[in-house]
Amino acid sequence: MIYPDLDLELPEDLGRVHFVGIGGSGMSGIARMMHEAGVQVTGSDRSATYSTAALEAIGIPVKIGHDAAHVGDADTLVVTGALWQDNPEYQRALADGLPVLHRSQALAWLSRGRRVVSAAGAHGKTTSTGMIITGLLGTGADPSFVNGGIIESLGVSSSAGKDDLFVIEADESDKSFLLYDTSVALITNVDPEHLDFYGSREAFMSAFVDFASAARELVVISSDDPGALEVLATMRERGATVPIRTFGEAANADVRLVAVDDSGPVKFTVEVDGQRYDAQLSVFGKYNAINAVGALAVLVGLGVEPGPALEAIATFGGTKRRFEFHAEVAGVRVYDDYAHHHTEVEALLEAARAAAGTGRVIAIHQPHLYSRTSLFHKEFAQVLEAGADHTVVLAVDGAREDPVEGVTGALVANDFVDPANVAYRPEWQDAAEYLAEIAQPGDLMVTMSCGTVYQIIPQVVEALTRRFETASA
Repeated sequence: MIYPDLDLELPEDLGRVHFVGIGGSGMSGIARMMHEAGVQVTGSDRSATYSTAALEAIGIPVKIGHDAAHVGDADTLVVTGALWQDNPEYQRALADGLPVLHRSQALAWLSRGRRVVSAAGAHGKTTSTGMIITGLLGTGADPSFVNGGIIESLGVSSSAGKDDLFVIEADESDKSFLLYDTSVALITNVDPEHLDFYGSREAFMSAFVDFASAARELVVISSDDPGALEVLATMRERGATVPIRTFGEAANADVRLVAVDDSGPVKFTVEVDGQRYDAQLSVFGKYNAINAVGALAVLVGLGVEPGPALEAIATFGGTKRRFEFHAEVAGVRVYDDYAHHHTEVEALLEAARAAAGTGRVIAIHQPHLYSRTSLFHKEFAQVLEAGADHTVVLAVDGAREDPVEGVTGALVANDFVDPANVAYRPEWQDAAEYLAEIAQPGDLMVTMSCGTVYQIIPQVVEALTRRFETASA
């Protein structure tokens, strides 16, 4: 894991820039933006993906695999935080004395001198950022933006606009959201996470206070989330003077969600300055109504009228890896989602239940990180058992962490009250065959993790196809 140096002074001219891990959702967006700004960009990643192909299509050379030679004649290296310290390209840059920027610093460089709208929070920031962008574009603005996921309706995660607005998804995981010169800050929620980096809940909360207090124009913050309310109280204790606008279901919220129907694509009513407005989204889940209300509060704070803003937000069709539909085989639908915290899993399963109708919800859970699994396996088991009809637990995706003895997906599976509600299948092909075996027409299957779990979907679809083709024959 590589963390940003928050005190690093960014150079005015980056020269030729090489991105290590260029295929990531955030990295690819930043690389695209630099390319559009006239910077000579190259990159590398461990495997070819949709993102790397899209970058090559616009003229950015991408090498597959990591090798010191890929750095070439670059003047600056940009790295993803998930990079291992022994990466040969990173080590080559250090040996040659090249400036090495964390991706968040590259984004700060891109957004310098702009009116920055930063969306932060433990959950919902990618969707909220996408909604803000969609709302601005739909009401005549032309912002620059870098989101953490591809916006379905646009087909990209980033774009250079002509306005002074620059909308970004601001990552709290390593304090990098403190790097941006934020004008308008959105805080969706403050659910303590990333304690392996912060060391304590207090340090995590303090970072959010610093982020919000540094906003120059406006802070938009949840009226319902306990962590957000704690941040708000601390800001006021410290004498923060930035204007604050709250959103949510609380009676005193400035932008208040007054009614929700999440039995299908979510419908809701919101009150702004005493006036009520109705809206319907094309996405599922009450949490998306709350995300939309937060995005609306930002847009209103930027001077957009509530009615047109809501109409624009309603066209938002989701982002990649956020309850994304992949396939249907014999009436069995397969979705994928980025949910990797138990609070996110709980909200996702509520949305999946609405989308499933009378069908069953089958969760395919890939625990992410050994540290998170060790800390929260009981919480994951509780929300999975309550929200899904059946759960298949895969092996842990350790990502940047080394394996920890005794920490496996079995920890989650063993915490289920009823063992009949769960199956631990660490081997993917075995898991795919098991899922096909238990599947019934009408089921909704959903993979969940910010790791590699989406890559199991072709195996699941293939197993489902074989099972139902054999049955029909």
